[in-house]
Amino acid sequence: MPTFLSRLRADAGRTARLAAPLAAGHLSHGLVGFVDAMVAGHHGTTTLAAVSVGSALLWLPMLAPMGTLMALPPAVSQLDGGGRRAAIGPLFRQALWLALGLGIVLLALLSAMPLLLRPMGIAPDIVPGVVDFLHAVRWGIPAFTLYLSMRYLSDGLHWSLPTMLLGFGGLCLLAPTAYVLTNGLLGLPELGAAGIGIATALMFWLQALGFALYLWRSPRFADLQLFAHFEWPRWPAQRELLLNGLPIGVTVTMEGGLFAATALLIGRLGEVPAAAHQVALNVATLCFMLPFGIAEATTVRVGHALGRGDREGVRSAAFAGLALALCTQVCSALLMLAGHDAIAALYSADPAVIALGGSLLLYAALFQLPDGVQVVSAGALRGLNDTRVPMWMAALAYWGIGMPVGAGLGLWLGWGPRGMWLGLTAGLLVAAVLLCRRFLRSSARLPMPASSPASSPAPPSVTVTDAA
Repeated sequence: MPTFLSRLRADAGRTARLAAPLAAGHLSHGLVGFVDAMVAGHHGTTTLAAVSVGSALLWLPMLAPMGTLMALPPAVSQLDGGGRRAAIGPLFRQALWLALGLGIVLLALLSAMPLLLRPMGIAPDIVPGVVDFLHAVRWGIPAFTLYLSMRYLSDGLHWSLPTMLLGFGGLCLLAPTAYVLTNGLLGLPELGAAGIGIATALMFWLQALGFALYLWRSPRFADLQLFAHFEWPRWPAQRELLLNGLPIGVTVTMEGGLFAATALLIGRLGEVPAAAHQVALNVATLCFMLPFGIAEATTVRVGHALGRGDREGVRSAAFAGLALALCTQVCSALLMLAGHDAIAALYSADPAVIALGGSLLLYAALFQLPDGVQVVSAGALRGLNDTRVPMWMAALAYWGIGMPVGAGLGLWLGWGPRGMWLGLTAGLLVAAVLLCRRFLRSSARLPMPASSPASSPAPPSVTVTDAA
């Protein structure tokens, strides 16, 4: 036991050092929504409600390619841990093709999305702003998916500093650009929600170009020859990425889809509930970036341990990630409980939005601990390439329990947004229990002795059995 505890402390330190820039990078992406909401909220309640619904329609389909590309970090980490760095460059080039294809598909989907607004029952006064936002932001989507493939490569090699720097660099561009375009300053026309979409798309392109330049010029990646050769898409490599990535994409989409669908259902109730929901959701999203970064670091460390054939290293890395996530989530919950009204007042001057948004933050505090457990457990399972059964577990938790409970309480029983947020809590709690239990069982079945690196598998095709 002392040996395990000492290893756990060491792993917690390593995970924290890797996770800190990752969490900061995720926080910068979460702050994109914060900046968008702040600019929109001070432009007007209608603009804030439009950006709330538009962001839900943007990020819901975006989660599928984001999750699919999450197959890259554990694959890269397993290759690195197994001493097969020469295979990383070809894998990365195939990931770029996959990212580009996913980005183009998503751009086409967002182009058609405005046709669904009225059938969804979105309040008519919100619809024009939603359409303007989506039509503007869609042009940055291919850049964002390419950026993700480059970022996941770097993360899989335990180098997450570029993610943080480029993330906050993008915010330095987004905030002033969105404010100027939205409010029509410096002699420019007042674009409202469209200005926020244009500024966000521009930021995506500059981040992608910046990351590509860094990978091309950095000595750290020189031996990988990432851009030394041109390769057409190869189906075996694409298939390998998709086999592990698509279940992750579906899982992430189902979780994010629960929140996005909640936003769309609340959007049927009018602009004040939609705006208040956006306030609470954005705060909860910002807090989620910390355990999300820890989860990605856990994926990389579990994958590296798997690649070198270290069963105890797999479990220790996962437990260290869980311990760190629980610490961050306790802090987030206390922040929401103590400052809910003051936080809501940062987003809007509308007293009705502040009152409802502040009360929703109390509900958000309830699910901080289960949210941290479920995301780190899912990250540890990705490190094991165990993705298919967790996908079905997520479907049950989020859509079999979370959505019916939320819709029943919020719409049928008339509890409004508060009932919907109780449904979110129920779904996350069930997911936390199922995924944590799945990792304990999967890691216990690993077919390798704890002290036999020679038995390391051949990444990235290693997959823990999907037996329940």
